[in-house]
Amino acid sequence: MNAASRRVLLLLLAAAGAYVGVWAYFATGSWYRSFPGFGLHWLPVLGPYNEHLSKDVGALYMALAVLSLGAARRPDNGQVVALTVLTWLVFSVPHFVYHMQHLDMYNGRDQVLNVISLGAFVLAGAALLLPARGGPDPRVSGTAGRGGGGRLGR
Repeated sequence: MNAASRRVLLLLLAAAGAYVGVWAYFATGSWYRSFPGFGLHWLPVLGPYNEHLSKDVGALYMALAVLSLGAARRPDNGQVVALTVLTWLVFSVPHFVYHMQHLDMYNGRDQVLNVISLGAFVLAGAALLLPARGGPDPRVSGTAGRGGGGRLGR
């Protein structure tokens, strides 16, 4: 995957993180009642409103957005991109698995949209883990001038 493609995916992740995060943190009641928006209401079926939990979710997503924006500034830096992607995946994979086990709470349309929307985060992460086109950048991997055998931090 080239740097431009990485940047686009990272910016999409940042936008999604900002969308959920700002809404959940600064308008918790609205977010709970009407997430994900567009006339859909996915949260009330999951249990009662909890302001603390809503603010925590918002803060988490805003943090992921900031991390993604930082990585998007340096999409050629494999270490920064990998750390960002792994952070998203540590959140997104268990989040996806949980919701796949609880799809029965939703009607058919909302089930499909849950699978697509949550699966997109996992797929974006997997795509961003693909090696950079043209192989690793020795300036990033710490192997420049060492015949490819150097370790990070040396």
